[in-house]
Amino acid sequence: MADKTSFVDTIVHQDVKDYYGKRVQKTSDLKSNACVAPAQPYPNFILNALKKVHPDVTDRYYGCGLVVPECLEGCRILDLGCGSGRDCFMLSQLVGEAGHVTGIDMTEIQLEVARKHVDFHMKEFGYKKPNVTFVQGYIEALTEAGLESNSFDVIISNCVVNLSPEKKRVLAEAHRVLKDGGEFYFSDIYSNARLPEEIKKHKILWGECIGGALWYKDLLQLAEEVGFSPPRLVTASIVTVDNKELQAILGDFKFVSATYRLFKIPKGSPKPCNVIYNGNITGAEDSLRFDCQYTFKVDQVVEVDGELAAILTHSRFAQDFTFQPPSGSCGPCGVKPKALAEDPFQFAVQLPKQSPSSNTGGCCSTKSATCCK
Repeated sequence: MADKTSFVDTIVHQDVKDYYGKRVQKTSDLKSNACVAPAQPYPNFILNALKKVHPDVTDRYYGCGLVVPECLEGCRILDLGCGSGRDCFMLSQLVGEAGHVTGIDMTEIQLEVARKHVDFHMKEFGYKKPNVTFVQGYIEALTEAGLESNSFDVIISNCVVNLSPEKKRVLAEAHRVLKDGGEFYFSDIYSNARLPEEIKKHKILWGECIGGALWYKDLLQLAEEVGFSPPRLVTASIVTVDNKELQAILGDFKFVSATYRLFKIPKGSPKPCNVIYNGNITGAEDSLRFDCQYTFKVDQVVEVDGELAAILTHSRFAQDFTFQPPSGSCGPCGVKPKALAEDPFQFAVQLPKQSPSSNTGGCCSTKSATCCK
């Protein structure tokens, strides 16, 4: 559980506010390539949604890519570190008028831009009442920001968790506000080893999403400690800094942008089963690429291990699958669980060039705001 004591703004938070509220006004102001790495194309339905976002909102967007999981119709979504609200207004169209999107950010300058354009977007989308809300607060203190427990179906964030000095608290708060079966779908920058204090205390490196990068193995441990299911790697790509001065400070440390799915599911001893995807998810009509190991094709029987079976049966995906007992006379013993892919660096090197899908790139791996103008 998250610490119930009052959250105190730290020097790190003040530095990040200054960096993104004053020093960085547009993508070109960034000092490294961590947030403007190569892009994967967006699916058409997301491109169309982005085109309806007001230019003043996209102009305050810093180039980090979209994080858009599947099956969002009617969902309640929380965007951690929403900034000027570009992703919230895009997601507003995907959840529909029956859904709701909440954006939280600690930078008031950014939120002013977002709030100013709520009425414009609701009129543009043809909604009778707003389905987007913006809240000022800290991602480590969602309780204090007024966000209730068990109230969201999905949480997203993109290159934001690394900016927090208290990452376990971020994960614990995310777990608390998610409904049972809810998902934290997020991308971030990860390092190949724990970073020394010299790098962590470098203000520019921290602001550029590098100095606060978690060692990927620590993410696996922290997620388990706060109660999430084991993180499922969706995709990953190597991040280059391309700044000689900053690279000299970083030395031999390497970085990767990776997207993970974390689910809040009941504890127990889940049993493996066969699943059949029905193809009713927007943008994934032919196949659903769930993570780096499982792609479900329509009407194809797939054996899944107990962990994934529990996720599919308890999450918003339950209505999109048919579940059957495992095949074979020996029952559950016939299913051999796949070992989770844990090393995003190894996966990124092996990853072939992919075609567009609803699993958009992830932290800092998609096009800058100019792609949608």
